[in-house]
Amino acid sequence: MTSGILDKAPTVEDVVREVSRLRSVVTEAVEEGVESAVKAIKQGRSAAEDAIHDARYTVKQKPLQAVAVVFAVGVLTGSLLGWMSTRRS
Repeated sequence: MTSGILDKAPTVEDVVREVSRLRSVVTEAVEEGVESAVKAIKQGRSAAEDAIHDARYTVKQKPLQAVAVVFAVGVLTGSLLGWMSTRRS
């Protein structure tokens, strides 16, 4: 048993109506995606700005500790790079 919709061939008007409906659905989905991406970018930017602010505050409050941390990170990075370059040889 077939449905009444399948019995008749679609008219040009039916096709145009369906294309218009699909266009609306796709347009809404794209707009929602763009809005979501913009919101995520704003949240990420805000989080980055907060992290930078916190880092600046910490450096101002504890400058010697900040220098020591940067020095330690530099030594560790240099050691790791040196170890990796000798290992490849």
